Amino acid sequence: MATSVRRTTLTLPTAPVGPDNPLPALRPLDEVHRVDDRVRATLPADMARQVAHAPLRSVLPVRLRDGYGRDRAPATLDAIVLENDRLRATVLPGLGGRVHSLIHKTTGDSAGTELLYRNPVLQPADFALNGAWFSGGIEWNIGATGHTTLSCAPLHAARVPAPDAAEGGAMVRLWEWERLRDLPFQVDLWLPADSVFLYVGVRIRNPHHLPAPVYWWSNIAVPEDEHTRVLAPADDAWHFGYARTLSRVPVPEWDGADRTYPLRGAYPADYFYEVPDGARRWIASLDADGSGLVQTSTDLLRGRKLFVWGAGPGGRRWQQWLTEPGTGGYAEIQAGLARTQLEHIPLEAGEEFAWLEAYGPLTADPAAVHGADWAAARRETETRLEAALPRAAVDAAYAAWRPYADTEPAEHLATGSGWGALEAERGGFELPGTPFDPGTLGEDQEPWRRLLRTGALPEWEPGPPQADPGASLVAPAWRDLLEAAPSTAAAEYHLGVAQWHAGDRAQAERSWERSLRCAETPWALRCLAVADTASGHPARAADRLLRAVQLLLAAGAVPPGEADPVLEADPVLDADPVLEAAGAGQGPGVGGAAGQGAEAAGAPTALSLAAPPVAATADPVALEAAEAALGREAIVALLAADRADDARAVLDALRPTIRSRGRFRLLRAQVLLAQGDAPAARAVFDEGFEVCDLREGDEALSDTWYAIVERLVAGTDEPLTEEARARARTEHPLPGRYEFRMRPT
Repeated sequence: MATSVRRTTLTLPTAPVGPDNPLPALRPLDEVHRVDDRVRATLPADMARQVAHAPLRSVLPVRLRDGYGRDRAPATLDAIVLENDRLRATVLPGLGGRVHSLIHKTTGDSAGTELLYRNPVLQPADFALNGAWFSGGIEWNIGATGHTTLSCAPLHAARVPAPDAAEGGAMVRLWEWERLRDLPFQVDLWLPADSVFLYVGVRIRNPHHLPAPVYWWSNIAVPEDEHTRVLAPADDAWHFGYARTLSRVPVPEWDGADRTYPLRGAYPADYFYEVPDGARRWIASLDADGSGLVQTSTDLLRGRKLFVWGAGPGGRRWQQWLTEPGTGGYAEIQAGLARTQLEHIPLEAGEEFAWLEAYGPLTADPAAVHGADWAAARRETETRLEAALPRAAVDAAYAAWRPYADTEPAEHLATGSGWGALEAERGGFELPGTPFDPGTLGEDQEPWRRLLRTGALPEWEPGPPQADPGASLVAPAWRDLLEAAPSTAAAEYHLGVAQWHAGDRAQAERSWERSLRCAETPWALRCLAVADTASGHPARAADRLLRAVQLLLAAGAVPPGEADPVLEADPVLDADPVLEAAGAGQGPGVGGAAGQGAEAAGAPTALSLAAPPVAATADPVALEAAEAALGREAIVALLAADRADDARAVLDALRPTIRSRGRFRLLRAQVLLAQGDAPAARAVFDEGFEVCDLREGDEALSDTWYAIVERLVAGTDEPLTEEARARARTEHPLPGRYEFRMRPT
């Protein structure tokens, strides 16, 4: 049959991604894939240079996505299918362009063989740079070290002519504007009529006047069992563990085990293969019978990697967390522009990176694949790959695809964001093949389009604070426009975010102070609290966040009928010079002597409680997202300032739907422990909860558990000794449901 491209839908049990977090991501990335200067000094010069090149300060201007839960219900997802007689690929354009399924159609088997790990559910978890991510399939990671911020975001998609267009061939083009680095990219999926390999042409362009750092890794989830072996053309690899070390190790045997079998290690780990210059780029995952998936590419995509969860309890728990009971495990084989995922590569102004990948089935002699002779296993696999898809054929397919990379879309299939259209209008960029239609501009882009066209950013509505301050833009061109715009609460707030992103913290604080003088809002207060924390002023940060929560709750964030107490403006709080200075036009600047004096006094803020106000008319979903985000930060800040009673008051003031979330149950336990009530804190764990947005590598659950049981063993008023610590770990082991640790303890 000729290759067909069609739209369809899939129905999967899905936990909705939920609303974005309205607070700008000012804090440094909580990214586990980092090494310190000591480790970097041991690396080859070119690797060390790229590891240190242009690290992200934050994920700005992208917003955090932490509004999901774990309640799944059947949901209909848009999908695009490419199919010929031998292969069927299913793509999810609304979820980062993920290739959800790749089925090898064989004679006599109507269902075919799934080559990928296909997750039967869509369960977000906190693995993407900005939060929500899900496991399974093939994902396209661009931007910076980690899973892309587009993991759960829509991409533009269209049908375009393929190199075999004369025979009716068509490609599916996915494209978007990557906002961390401000770069447009495209992914062209092409399945020739007689091919058992899916071709994927990728292009990243830099339309700017300065070089830009680039990151790309294609991540392929593959099924794993005790017989799965991953093969690549390498005798060495760079091992990265969650203890944050990067070291060169031999392949396949290291530390007493053959690490090319994903389950022969206890902990999650990365193995970045050292593929020799001139060698063909490929990686394969093969089962006990020597069958599975192979990925290969043109030479520009030099890196190859194996990621394993390991066979230990933490890795197994994470695998269960990401899917439904009874689903098998998976490993990831990956391909990238650099040797490791800790590196970023400069792309010169006006230039582009482009390459072609191929994905398909492979069968090799299982005796050779699983034999003790690693060189023979590699040689057998590469020989079979060369027979199925010669290296020259991949180069020829790339050459055939390149003239079609600029071809304009023939049929629209899906719509991405409006950010690319906004940037194209601002920069006047001409990007053949990836049109960013002005028709995609929406509500999020409208204030910025008005700034671009009029020189003024629309002001926030007067009255109580809105539930969302609006998304910020931070690129230098937008910062210049904000600096020239009339001074309003909104303009100064967004200018401060852009200045903070640029590393100009002093100017950012001044801008947020000016925003407060225009109008007191939770958003500027919260930004200043982040600045206070960064500069070592936790008491002042706690005061500001407490005031921010008060403002939001007083604006009516609690719906009628949920008559729990909320924080009421208190005479003591009103008298605080820090908060007084934060009012519109009152007192000296927030960063001045009055604020420093308040911190020096260190007196806890008195709180009183009252019935909730009448609900505001704002979007209730947005209000709840804002209340959860501000409430969480305020509680953490108050605990850091040794104000456990105030932290509890804030927690109790939040709406029940927030307090019942697992994240806030964990905070409840931490507050109770800080108040000296370890038995009550232990009871929270015994009742059971799930932290839906638990971050990859986060050990808050185990740390809090052991802090509680250590105090129980030692006694409330007794010093905590090493003997007590050891007894606590022996007598009170961490329950399996809370075991998410990804490194040796």
